Amino acid sequence: MSGSAEHAFLLPIRVYIEDTDAGGIVYYVNYLKYFERARTELMRAAGFAKAGLMDEKTQFVVHGLSVDYHKPAKLADELIASASVERCRRASMWFAQRIMRGDEVLCSAQVKVACVQPGTLRPQPLPRVVRDAFSGAC
Repeated sequence: MSGSAEHAFLLPIRVYIEDTDAGGIVYYVNYLKYFERARTELMRAAGFAKAGLMDEKTQFVVHGLSVDYHKPAKLADELIASASVERCRRASMWFAQRIMRGDEVLCSAQVKVACVQPGTLRPQPLPRVVRDAFSGAC
């Protein structure tokens, strides 16, 4: 991840039994759910609740994902999911994301999110308000 981690949105998460396999280890796909929550809350904190972007006739969809699993999270762990906008292109944004337990990186990801038109799902440019909100990366 680039230097974006210092400007990351941080979301506390506790691991519940529903998140784990029979051995009490977080099931791999649940990290993606934690990443989704952190991205959603980052956008909300920047003023973009889902309803607000619908006014812009904009929808975001995950277009690409690269995940590295470093260490397992376990039942009852207190984790932090982070999300930051790493860079933007005309119709997409890249998020740098991590799941941490204290100072340990358990899982990291690069997530490419495409901006599309609702209904047709055709690519469209990022709205100016989104570019302005993340001007350091966009």
